[in-house]
Amino acid sequence: MAHDWQPNFEQLVDAHQSMVFSLAWRMTGDRELAEEIAQDVFMEMDRHMQKLESADHACFWLRRVAMNRSTDAMRRRRVRGVDLWVEIEENHGAATEQRTSPLSTRLEQLLATLPEPQRAALVLRYQEDLTPQEIASTLEAPVATVKSNLQRGLKLLRAKATSHLKEFVRNEKSLEGAQSDG
Repeated sequence: MAHDWQPNFEQLVDAHQSMVFSLAWRMTGDRELAEEIAQDVFMEMDRHMQKLESADHACFWLRRVAMNRSTDAMRRRRVRGVDLWVEIEENHGAATEQRTSPLSTRLEQLLATLPEPQRAALVLRYQEDLTPQEIASTLEAPVATVKSNLQRGLKLLRAKATSHLKEFVRNEKSLEGAQSDG
């Protein structure tokens, strides 16, 4: 197939490095691991540059490989017996607290506790703004499975938020009461 698109490695890295890193970080909850995954993804892209047919194909390919590498890293972590929840609280929480609100930090932590298929579907839907069909293609999963993972993931995230974010609801109500008094 002949095409005029000439991929440029540096331009692709510049255009997509934050997306690749963000996907890996939200999937693993570990900043250092996400950096390693992003590096691996771009090293692999360098080896496959001639197979990339367009800018859209490159973006699609990078998303797929980032999600696959993140899932592989999570599996290796489970095999080693690493306590994932403790690591997520320590690594993800410490890194996000520096530049986001406490509520955002808590939501990120809750997202990181979802099962991988649900987390992957939610991250691709709400971070990358992909349709269920695009998510299915990226994850190589049936559309019905993606839709189910989106529904289950949202339901589970809502339930976790309801039970884990009570302090934010109480604080908001306290602030509203104090503002109406003043």
